[in-house]
Amino acid sequence: MELYYPEKKTAKEILDNIPICDWPREISTKNILIKGENLTVLQKLRENYTNKIDLIYIDPPFSTSTTFTIGEKRVSTISMSNDDTVAYIDNLKGFAFIEFIRERLIIARELLSDVGSIYLHIDYKMGHYIKIIMDEVFGIENFRNDITRIKCNPKNFHRKAYGNIKDMILFYSKTNEVIWNEPKLPFNEKDKEKLFKKIDKNGRAYTTIPLHAPGETKNGATSGLFKGLKPPPGRHWRCAPRELAALDAVGLVEWSSNGNPRKIIYADEQAGKKRQDIWEFKDYQYPNYPTEKNIDLLKTIISASSSERSIVMDFFCGSGTTLVAAQELNRNWIGVDKSEQAIKATKKKLNKLETTFFSNYEYSYLEVKNNCEFKILNKC
Repeated sequence: MELYYPEKKTAKEILDNIPICDWPREISTKNILIKGENLTVLQKLRENYTNKIDLIYIDPPFSTSTTFTIGEKRVSTISMSNDDTVAYIDNLKGFAFIEFIRERLIIARELLSDVGSIYLHIDYKMGHYIKIIMDEVFGIENFRNDITRIKCNPKNFHRKAYGNIKDMILFYSKTNEVIWNEPKLPFNEKDKEKLFKKIDKNGRAYTTIPLHAPGETKNGATSGLFKGLKPPPGRHWRCAPRELAALDAVGLVEWSSNGNPRKIIYADEQAGKKRQDIWEFKDYQYPNYPTEKNIDLLKTIISASSSERSIVMDFFCGSGTTLVAAQELNRNWIGVDKSEQAIKATKKKLNKLETTFFSNYEYSYLEVKNNCEFKILNKC
């Protein structure tokens, strides 16, 4: 799948023509915050981090033609005061915006490990174009989800269209082998009443599921006899008959009145229900930084698609929510942003962690000078 547009570069042109920068040798921390143009930074990171990043989350500009500002008393996403400071300007449009994103995705793929994933947060206006770009860069076979994120309460704008309360997160992996820690949501009482309608003699709520599945197995064990029974026509046992017999021996098989076996599933033994692809993580009413995302959203993504000590990267890190979430979940991290206000907000969040959650963590802070020279300024 590929999208064609004017002045589109080849992947080789992108990878070969970005300046190589000087990297300070004295970096010893596992966590790094970098102020600089992320395209240049990503190119430099290839030297040390190719195939080493397990998870990338980015929330780039959405091509909104908006200037986002910060004032002393508030953060502005729509209106602004004359005294506000510009956080960032989102002014790229059309093909220029698409190529801007694509350049960074091509290098990001180089950095991802073979079990790595990328989540790209975007809105409905540009998301379908970016989906095609991600199909091209990562392969349509590595597309995993288009997640709908409920971002706000319904609004009463007077325009001839349906209200917009959501945006999207595009989830891709680098290969078919991917870190995946199944995210679960706890059952509420209504879930339990709906899903676990049976009660056993000890008062435990349960349900049952078939012991067979679609498709016949001609020669395998799952086509064999269980308690003298063959699986129904066109189906096979979910596991070998000896495993079914072991379940039956411990009372985890329920037999219907017509002799049909089903597996017993107890409500109190389940971690919860599988998370689906519609998430409600609303934006903060009073954010610290424009378009700041809910930290529980980032914790959900990081928990599902990385392991402890994985490296998590956000190269549009804004106020640093991804980095804070990664630190709290015992991951290593790299954050990049070129905005002075973003770096200021990120440092403020990170420095709070030392006194609030951690007593012995540190990170290095670097700046890119003249767009090609890295300088380590401090080890925080």
